[in-house]
Amino acid sequence: MHRLWTSIFEPGFFSSQPVHVAVVIGGTAAVVSAIVGVFTVIRGQSFAGHALTDVSAAGGSGALLLGISPLLGFVGFGVFAAAVMDAIGVRRVRGRDLATGIVLGASIGLAALILYFDTNSAATTGATQQILFGSIFSVNSSTVPVILVFGVVSIAIIAALYRPLLLSAVSADIAVARGVRYRVVGLLFMVALAVAVGLSALAIGAILSTALLVGPPAAALRLTKRFGTAILLACIIGVIATSLGILLSYDSYYWGSAHRGLPVSFFIVTIVFLTYLASGMSLARRADPRRSRRTG
Repeated sequence: MHRLWTSIFEPGFFSSQPVHVAVVIGGTAAVVSAIVGVFTVIRGQSFAGHALTDVSAAGGSGALLLGISPLLGFVGFGVFAAAVMDAIGVRRVRGRDLATGIVLGASIGLAALILYFDTNSAATTGATQQILFGSIFSVNSSTVPVILVFGVVSIAIIAALYRPLLLSAVSADIAVARGVRYRVVGLLFMVALAVAVGLSALAIGAILSTALLVGPPAAALRLTKRFGTAILLACIIGVIATSLGILLSYDSYYWGSAHRGLPVSFFIVTIVFLTYLASGMSLARRADPRRSRRTG
């Protein structure tokens, strides 16, 4: 048993301060992304979430250039872009997609420009890796309280808008007819989405943060039709993926003689992807008896 334990957990894993910080950051990002992500999927706004990841890349790289925490850039720039997307968008899906595409194009260009300045600045060495693909083990522990506050704010917004969000996901026209302030609800949801993307970007990088936002919720919605259960399942999948990713990344440092660990983001995204594939297999198996009854 001891040999099995030591083969799974390399020396110093449980006593490592960077691991403790990474677990808190990853767990918080996973839970917030799962809760917001379920609404993102059912509202058909995954494209908006993807756009905000590129926006967060611009914000995070700008924050590094200014010498402040990338988290503030991820979230601050994301919230600003969310407000812009809501202001130029309309209730219809086509209008939302147009607004998202406009912001996406502008943010990619801005991110490329700022990362160029980052890579040519001695004070921001490794900025591209940190912003685009994450560096969760290097996040300072002083950032944890800020992360927790952002997480609580995002979840509180979703909790306050729970029923209006569900109704507007079914039909915007019905929601408006029943007195839902659609634009206000949409704007506040976009703010919660921007915060979730910012936290996810800090954990696994801006480019890959969509995987944590959309992957676990999409898998959970395949496994159950109950909305509350889907949120719980998405949280569990996200937390397991981030925890295993942190463990495997830490262990990978000892896999070769070069002692260079693999990125956390690689393991997390891979686990999320495999989970999504597995949920599809489960869905197919549940559909087989129905086909049998129809053909019989």
